[in-house]
Amino acid sequence: MSNRISRVDEYIASAAPFARPILRHVRKLVHKACPDVKETIKWNMPAFEHHGIMLGMAAFKEHCAVGFWKGDLVLGKRAGSDGAMGHFGKVRRLDDLPGDAQFLEYVRKAAQLNRDGVVRPRKLAKKPKSRSLSLPEYFVEALRRNKKAAAVFEQLSYSHRKEYVEWLTEAKRDETRARRLSTALQWLSEGKPRHWQYTGKSYHDA
Repeated sequence: MSNRISRVDEYIASAAPFARPILRHVRKLVHKACPDVKETIKWNMPAFEHHGIMLGMAAFKEHCAVGFWKGDLVLGKRAGSDGAMGHFGKVRRLDDLPGDAQFLEYVRKAAQLNRDGVVRPRKLAKKPKSRSLSLPEYFVEALRRNKKAAAVFEQLSYSHRKEYVEWLTEAKRDETRARRLSTALQWLSEGKPRHWQYTGKSYHDA
C-alpha cells in the first residue's frame, strides 16, 4: 500500500516548474530512507511523519525550502540559522541539496530520533538585557546627601526610577527643577514612587 497522498501530488503539480523536480526528489529520498513514512499537509506544505513529524518541504516563488523538525539534533543547526527558511538555505536547484547519501542519512536519523522518543530541544529564553538609567548630576548629589531617599530609590523598579528621572529632567526652569527635586527627595524618604497618589496605597512618613 502506497504511503503517498494526493494532496502532496497536487502541491507539487501546482508549484513553479523549477520547484517540481526538487520536491519530487526530496519526496523520493524520504520514502527510500523510511519506507513506513506517512505524508500529510501541515502549515499548508507537505510534511513527512514517522512516530511524529520528521521534516517538511515547501515551494516558494523563486526557491524551495526543506526543514527537519529536530534539525538541532539531526544536522546540528536550527532552521533559519543561515538566514533562510529550512536547513539548506534557498534551494533553487537539485545541486543545492546535500548529496543523496547524506540526505538519506539525515532522514534515517530523524526517523530514529522519533522512534526513540527524543524530544526537540527547547530554545533557551534570552536573558533580559540589564537596563541602566542615566541620572543627572544634581540628583546623584542630592541622593548622596539623603541616604534614606537613596536607599528607597535604589529599591524601586526600573520604570519607577525612570519616572522620577524624567520628571526632574523635563523641568524647563531652574526653579521648577529645584522644587521637583525637593519633592522627590521627600517622597522617596517616605517610600513613595513618583505617582504614589494613584496606587491606592497608604504611605506614612517614617
